[in-house]
Amino acid sequence: MALTTIGTSSEAAVQGSVAQALRGHRVDARGRLFEFGLLACLLLSLVVLAVLIVTIFTDGMPVYTDRGWEFLDGSLSGSAERAGISQGIVGSFWIALCVVAVSFPLGIGAAIYLEEYAPRNRLTSFIELNIRNLAGVPSVVYGLLGLAIFVNAFSGFTGASGVDRRTLAAAGITLAVLVMPIIIITTAEAIRSVPLALREGAYGVGATRWEGIRSQVLPYAAPGILTGTLLAIARAVGEAAPLIVVGAVTGFFSQGGGLNVGNVVDPGHLGERFVALPSIVTTFAKQPDEQFKVANASATIIAMLVFVLLINSIAIVLRNRFEKKRSQ
Repeated sequence: MALTTIGTSSEAAVQGSVAQALRGHRVDARGRLFEFGLLACLLLSLVVLAVLIVTIFTDGMPVYTDRGWEFLDGSLSGSAERAGISQGIVGSFWIALCVVAVSFPLGIGAAIYLEEYAPRNRLTSFIELNIRNLAGVPSVVYGLLGLAIFVNAFSGFTGASGVDRRTLAAAGITLAVLVMPIIIITTAEAIRSVPLALREGAYGVGATRWEGIRSQVLPYAAPGILTGTLLAIARAVGEAAPLIVVGAVTGFFSQGGGLNVGNVVDPGHLGERFVALPSIVTTFAKQPDEQFKVANASATIIAMLVFVLLINSIAIVLRNRFEKKRSQ
């Protein structure tokens, strides 16, 4: 007897016919109403998002039309016509690097231990419960934590006193701590989704636990790990409250080296006072001048959106690359 394989379309048709047979000819009014409610929520969210984006681009694009690179490369100024955001771009760049350098290895390592090595007992369950609770703590609380520990106790990692302790390094570590619970949770979920057969196959050919994790578990879970990690980093880049609490400058800098490569990659910024794109938006929005409040603030939001979209694009590219390797 010949065997036939049900294709994707045939399988969907069979499932649809079985579902229809189980429901009979009754009209599921409550289900339809619930579906309509979900659709309405989706459409309302899209409309609000579209209105926000259109408003921001309508208010901010004239700044790029008139000034272009001058706005991106310029320094903060008390004059709306001369103000730029280069210091904020440099600050956000180094904050993102700090988050990657600290939260990426620690978060992934913690998730691997909890999922692959930690015994299943009450202590492990208690730790996992607290990690999930920490993921929901308001960001300003992490700002207070960073102020108390990284700024005051550790002197901003510079050993200096006074205002010099409110450094870019302290802000970057604070945001790394903020997103670490999210990275642990997303990494743990990605590892948990790995089929048990892969682990058993690795053990069956004589691999140790670490060899099985390195060669089978992590490559399979890599798309989910990278996507969750980079999206968490994008969230950290957009946070304003922790930066202001830790010590981001909310006034106007008198110094700035522009966006030349030497200034952007200079690690000396880590030991200095800082400003980032979210804090610049806050500063511009508080000014009485409409040029600051509307045009410059919207133009800064556009730059921040582009910065975050670049990080998200990297996540998509890496995820697709690892998924392609996994399917081969």
